[in-house]
Amino acid sequence: MEFRSAVDDFLRFCAVERQLSENTLQAYACDLADLRRWLPRAVLVSDISTDTLKGYLEQIVGERKLAGASIRRRFACFRGLFGRLSEQGHATDPFAGWRLKLPRRKRLPRALSRDEISFLLLKLRRVTDSDVLLRVAVRLMVSTGVRVGELCKLRVEDISPDGASLRVHGKGSRDRVAYVADTTFRAELRRLVETRQGAAGRSAPLFVNRQGVKLKPQSIRTKLRRAAAEAGLARRITPHMLRHTAATLLIETGVDIRIVQRLLGHSSIATTEIYTHVSDEALRASLEKANVLGGLV
Repeated sequence: MEFRSAVDDFLRFCAVERQLSENTLQAYACDLADLRRWLPRAVLVSDISTDTLKGYLEQIVGERKLAGASIRRRFACFRGLFGRLSEQGHATDPFAGWRLKLPRRKRLPRALSRDEISFLLLKLRRVTDSDVLLRVAVRLMVSTGVRVGELCKLRVEDISPDGASLRVHGKGSRDRVAYVADTTFRAELRRLVETRQGAAGRSAPLFVNRQGVKLKPQSIRTKLRRAAAEAGLARRITPHMLRHTAATLLIETGVDIRIVQRLLGHSSIATTEIYTHVSDEALRASLEKANVLGGLV
Protein backbone atom coordinates (compact mmCIF):
# COMPACT_ATOMS: atom_id res chain seq x y z
CA MET A 1 0.00 0.00 0.00
CA GLU A 2 1.42 3.39 -0.98
CA PHE A 3 1.87 5.99 1.70
CA ARG A 4 -0.37 8.50 -0.11
CA SER A 5 -3.29 6.04 -0.19
CA ALA A 6 -2.74 5.17 3.48
CA VAL A 7 -2.88 8.86 4.42
CA ASP A 8 -6.12 9.43 2.51
CA ASP A 9 -7.71 6.42 4.21
CA PHE A 10 -6.50 7.51 7.65
CA LEU A 11 -7.84 11.05 7.29
CA ARG A 12 -11.25 9.72 6.19
CA PHE A 13 -11.21 7.39 9.22
CA CYS A 14 -10.40 10.32 11.54
CA ALA A 15 -13.16 12.47 10.05
CA VAL A 16 -15.94 9.87 9.87
CA GLU A 17 -15.32 7.31 12.61
CA ARG A 18 -13.30 9.29 15.15
CA GLN A 19 -15.15 12.53 14.33
CA LEU A 20 -12.12 14.68 15.06
CA SER A 21 -12.43 18.45 14.83
CA GLU A 22 -11.72 20.33 11.62
CA ASN A 23 -8.64 21.93 13.20
CA THR A 24 -7.23 18.54 14.20
CA LEU A 25 -7.87 17.12 10.74
CA GLN A 26 -6.08 20.05 9.12
CA ALA A 27 -3.13 19.65 11.49
CA TYR A 28 -2.92 15.89 10.77
CA ALA A 29 -3.08 16.52 7.01
CA CYS A 30 -0.19 19.02 7.25
CA ASP A 31 1.89 16.70 9.43
CA LEU A 32 1.44 13.73 7.11
CA ALA A 33 2.10 15.87 4.03
CA ASP A 34 5.41 16.98 5.55
CA LEU A 35 6.44 13.39 6.24
CA ARG A 36 5.43 12.39 2.71
CA ARG A 37 7.67 15.11 1.21
CA TRP A 38 10.59 13.78 3.25
CA LEU A 39 10.03 10.13 2.29
CA PRO A 40 11.09 8.68 -1.08
CA ARG A 41 8.52 9.10 -3.85
CA ALA A 42 5.86 6.35 -4.04
CA VAL A 43 7.17 4.68 -0.86
CA LEU A 44 5.17 1.74 0.51
CA VAL A 45 4.00 1.84 4.13
CA SER A 46 5.54 -1.61 4.65
CA ASP A 47 8.96 -0.06 3.92
CA ILE A 48 8.69 2.53 6.72
CA SER A 49 10.51 1.29 9.82
CA THR A 50 11.41 2.65 13.22
CA ASP A 51 14.77 3.74 11.80
CA THR A 52 12.97 5.61 9.01
CA LEU A 53 10.95 7.65 11.50
CA LYS A 54 14.00 8.20 13.69
CA GLY A 55 15.75 9.65 10.63
CA TYR A 56 12.83 12.03 10.09
CA LEU A 57 12.96 12.95 13.79
CA GLU A 58 16.66 13.80 13.55
CA GLN A 59 15.94 16.06 10.58
CA ILE A 60 13.14 18.08 12.19
CA VAL A 61 15.03 18.38 15.48
CA GLY A 62 18.56 18.96 14.21
CA GLU A 63 18.08 20.88 10.98
CA ARG A 64 14.63 22.47 11.26
CA LYS A 65 14.63 23.05 15.02
CA LEU A 66 10.93 22.31 15.48
CA ALA A 67 9.52 22.92 18.95
CA GLY A 68 8.97 19.95 21.23
CA ALA A 69 5.20 20.46 21.34
CA SER A 70 5.00 20.42 17.53
CA ILE A 71 7.09 17.24 17.34
CA ARG A 72 4.96 15.47 19.96
CA ARG A 73 1.75 16.36 18.11
CA ARG A 74 3.25 15.25 14.80
CA PHE A 75 4.35 11.88 16.14
CA ALA A 76 1.02 11.34 17.89
CA CYS A 77 -0.51 11.62 14.42
CA PHE A 78 2.02 9.14 12.98
CA ARG A 79 1.35 6.73 15.84
CA GLY A 80 -2.35 6.79 15.03
CA LEU A 81 -1.69 6.18 11.34
CA PHE A 82 0.63 3.22 11.83
CA GLY A 83 -1.51 1.76 14.59
CA ARG A 84 -4.39 1.60 12.11
CA LEU A 85 -2.16 0.18 9.35
CA SER A 86 -0.93 -2.49 11.76
CA GLU A 87 -4.51 -3.46 12.66
CA GLN A 88 -5.34 -3.74 8.96
CA GLY A 89 -2.27 -5.88 8.29
CA HIS A 90 -0.71 -3.40 5.85
CA ALA A 91 2.43 -2.69 7.86
CA THR A 92 4.37 -3.49 11.00
CA ASP A 93 3.91 -0.81 13.65
CA PRO A 94 7.25 1.10 13.86
CA PHE A 95 6.22 2.42 17.28
CA ALA A 96 6.05 -1.06 18.80
CA GLY A 97 8.83 -1.03 21.38
CA TRP A 98 9.72 2.63 20.68
CA ARG A 99 8.42 5.37 22.91
CA LEU A 100 9.40 8.86 21.89
CA LYS A 101 10.77 10.85 24.82
CA LEU A 102 11.07 14.60 24.46
CA PRO A 103 11.45 17.16 27.26
CA ARG A 104 8.24 19.00 28.03
CA ARG A 105 8.51 22.71 28.56
CA LYS A 106 6.08 23.73 31.27
CA ARG A 107 4.50 26.96 30.14
CA LEU A 108 2.29 29.09 32.32
CA PRO A 109 -1.02 29.99 30.69
CA ARG A 110 -1.24 33.52 29.27
CA ALA A 111 -4.18 35.10 31.03
CA LEU A 112 -5.39 38.69 31.09
CA SER A 113 -5.08 40.74 34.25
CA ARG A 114 -8.22 42.02 35.93
CA ASP A 115 -7.50 45.51 34.59
CA GLU A 116 -7.06 44.23 31.03
CA ILE A 117 -10.29 42.24 31.03
CA SER A 118 -12.13 45.20 32.60
CA PHE A 119 -10.88 47.56 29.87
CA LEU A 120 -11.93 45.09 27.18
CA LEU A 121 -15.41 44.54 28.61
CA LEU A 122 -15.89 48.29 29.06
CA LYS A 123 -14.99 48.83 25.41
CA LEU A 124 -17.42 46.13 24.30
CA ARG A 125 -20.20 47.63 26.41
CA ARG A 126 -20.23 50.60 24.02
CA VAL A 127 -20.26 48.61 20.76
CA THR A 128 -22.87 49.10 18.07
CA ASP A 129 -25.62 46.59 17.36
CA SER A 130 -23.53 45.07 14.56
CA ASP A 131 -20.85 44.07 17.09
CA VAL A 132 -23.13 42.86 19.85
CA LEU A 133 -22.26 39.24 18.95
CA LEU A 134 -18.63 39.87 19.85
CA ARG A 135 -19.66 41.28 23.23
CA VAL A 136 -21.74 38.18 23.99
CA ALA A 137 -18.98 35.90 22.70
CA VAL A 138 -16.28 37.51 24.86
CA ARG A 139 -18.44 37.51 27.98
CA LEU A 140 -19.31 33.87 27.36
CA MET A 141 -15.65 32.86 26.98
CA VAL A 142 -14.60 34.80 30.08
CA SER A 143 -17.43 33.46 32.25
CA THR A 144 -17.39 29.80 31.13
CA GLY A 145 -13.92 29.19 29.64
CA VAL A 146 -15.48 27.81 26.45
CA ARG A 147 -13.05 27.32 23.56
CA VAL A 148 -13.54 29.51 20.49
CA GLY A 149 -14.21 26.43 18.33
CA GLU A 150 -16.86 25.26 20.82
CA LEU A 151 -18.35 28.76 20.87
CA CYS A 152 -18.79 28.76 17.09
CA LYS A 153 -20.54 25.36 17.25
CA LEU A 154 -23.25 26.57 19.65
CA ARG A 155 -26.80 26.43 18.38
CA VAL A 156 -29.90 28.14 19.67
CA GLU A 157 -31.16 24.87 21.15
CA ASP A 158 -27.95 24.51 23.20
CA ILE A 159 -28.92 27.46 25.43
CA SER A 160 -31.41 26.85 28.22
CA PRO A 161 -34.63 28.93 28.14
CA ASP A 162 -33.50 31.02 31.13
CA GLY A 163 -29.99 31.60 29.71
CA ALA A 164 -28.44 30.08 32.82
CA SER A 165 -26.74 27.11 31.16
CA LEU A 166 -25.50 25.88 27.81
CA ARG A 167 -24.57 22.54 26.32
CA VAL A 168 -21.04 22.65 24.93
CA HIS A 169 -19.96 20.21 22.22
CA GLY A 170 -16.34 19.70 23.24
CA LYS A 171 -13.24 18.03 21.90
CA GLY A 172 -13.27 14.29 21.37
CA SER A 173 -17.09 14.21 21.04
CA ARG A 174 -17.41 14.98 24.76
CA ASP A 175 -20.39 17.18 25.63
CA ARG A 176 -20.54 19.15 28.87
CA VAL A 177 -22.77 21.74 30.52
CA ALA A 178 -21.49 25.22 31.38
CA TYR A 179 -23.31 27.71 33.58
CA VAL A 180 -23.83 31.47 33.43
CA ALA A 181 -23.92 32.99 36.92
CA ASP A 182 -24.38 36.68 36.07
CA THR A 183 -28.09 37.56 35.85
CA THR A 184 -27.51 40.58 33.60
CA PHE A 185 -25.57 38.47 31.12
CA ARG A 186 -28.26 35.77 31.24
CA ALA A 187 -30.78 38.35 30.05
CA GLU A 188 -28.49 39.44 27.20
CA LEU A 189 -27.97 35.81 26.19
CA ARG A 190 -31.74 35.22 26.21
CA ARG A 191 -32.27 38.20 23.92
CA LEU A 192 -29.75 36.83 21.44
CA VAL A 193 -31.38 33.39 21.57
CA GLU A 194 -34.84 34.88 20.95
CA THR A 195 -33.53 36.91 18.01
CA ARG A 196 -31.80 33.96 16.38
CA GLN A 197 -34.69 31.59 17.02
CA GLY A 198 -37.13 34.03 15.46
CA ALA A 199 -34.89 34.44 12.42
CA ALA A 200 -33.82 30.86 11.76
CA GLY A 201 -35.32 28.41 14.28
CA ARG A 202 -34.10 26.33 17.22
CA SER A 203 -31.44 24.41 15.30
CA ALA A 204 -29.78 27.54 13.88
CA PRO A 205 -26.21 28.55 14.81
CA LEU A 206 -26.11 31.06 17.65
CA PHE A 207 -23.25 33.14 16.25
CA VAL A 208 -23.52 34.15 12.59
CA ASN A 209 -22.08 36.80 10.29
CA ARG A 210 -24.07 39.44 8.41
CA GLN A 211 -24.98 36.89 5.73
CA GLY A 212 -26.44 34.55 8.34
CA VAL A 213 -23.59 32.04 7.98
CA LYS A 214 -22.09 30.45 11.09
CA LEU A 215 -19.12 32.43 12.38
CA LYS A 216 -15.70 30.81 12.08
CA PRO A 217 -13.09 30.92 14.87
CA GLN A 218 -10.84 33.11 12.72
CA SER A 219 -13.58 35.75 12.51
CA ILE A 220 -13.80 35.86 16.30
CA ARG A 221 -10.01 36.11 16.56
CA THR A 222 -9.89 39.03 14.12
CA LYS A 223 -12.75 40.94 15.79
CA LEU A 224 -11.27 40.35 19.25
CA ARG A 225 -7.82 41.55 18.21
CA ARG A 226 -9.32 44.74 16.77
CA ALA A 227 -11.48 45.38 19.85
CA ALA A 228 -8.51 44.84 22.20
CA ALA A 229 -6.41 47.32 20.25
CA GLU A 230 -9.23 49.88 20.36
CA ALA A 231 -9.47 49.33 24.13
CA GLY A 232 -5.82 50.34 24.44
CA LEU A 233 -4.45 46.91 25.33
CA ALA A 234 -0.80 46.56 24.33
CA ARG A 235 -0.78 42.78 24.11
CA ARG A 236 -2.19 40.76 21.23
CA ILE A 237 -5.29 39.19 22.75
CA THR A 238 -6.54 35.78 21.58
CA PRO A 239 -9.71 33.82 22.41
CA HIS A 240 -7.63 31.15 24.17
CA MET A 241 -6.31 33.82 26.53
CA LEU A 242 -9.91 34.42 27.57
CA ARG A 243 -10.25 30.72 28.39
CA HIS A 244 -7.06 30.93 30.48
CA THR A 245 -8.42 34.06 32.14
CA ALA A 246 -11.66 32.31 33.12
CA ALA A 247 -9.79 29.41 34.71
CA THR A 248 -7.29 31.64 36.51
CA LEU A 249 -9.99 33.91 37.96
CA LEU A 250 -11.98 30.92 39.20
CA ILE A 251 -8.94 29.37 40.89
CA GLU A 252 -7.98 32.71 42.46
CA THR A 253 -11.46 33.14 43.93
CA GLY A 254 -11.29 29.72 45.58
CA VAL A 255 -13.32 27.53 43.23
CA ASP A 256 -12.37 23.85 43.62
CA ILE A 257 -10.01 22.64 40.88
CA ARG A 258 -12.28 19.70 40.01
CA ILE A 259 -15.13 22.08 39.31
CA VAL A 260 -12.82 24.11 37.06
CA GLN A 261 -11.75 20.86 35.34
CA ARG A 262 -15.37 20.00 34.59
CA LEU A 263 -16.18 23.52 33.39
CA LEU A 264 -13.22 23.56 30.98
CA GLY A 265 -13.85 20.03 29.72
CA HIS A 266 -10.39 18.68 30.62
CA SER A 267 -10.25 14.87 30.55
CA SER A 268 -7.39 14.88 33.06
CA ILE A 269 -7.01 16.90 36.27
CA ALA A 270 -3.31 17.24 35.41
CA THR A 271 -4.24 19.58 32.55
CA THR A 272 -6.17 21.82 34.93
CA GLU A 273 -3.45 21.88 37.57
CA ILE A 274 -1.42 24.38 35.54
CA TYR A 275 -3.91 27.03 36.70
CA THR A 276 -3.04 26.45 40.36
CA HIS A 277 0.05 28.62 39.91
CA VAL A 278 -0.12 31.88 41.79
CA SER A 279 -0.66 34.58 39.18
CA ASP A 280 1.59 37.63 39.12
CA GLU A 281 -1.32 39.82 40.14
CA ALA A 282 -2.28 37.66 43.12
CA LEU A 283 1.36 37.37 44.15
CA ARG A 284 1.86 41.14 44.02
CA ALA A 285 -1.33 41.80 46.00
CA SER A 286 -0.34 39.29 48.69
CA LEU A 287 3.16 40.73 49.05
CA GLU A 288 1.86 44.29 49.26
CA LYS A 289 -0.55 43.22 51.98
CA ALA A 290 2.22 41.47 53.91
CA ASN A 291 4.68 44.39 53.49
CA VAL A 292 7.51 42.56 55.22
CA LEU A 293 9.87 45.56 55.38
CA GLY A 294 7.12 47.78 56.72
CA GLY A 295 6.83 45.55 59.75
CA LEU A 296 10.56 45.68 60.47
CA VAL A 297 11.13 49.43 60.75
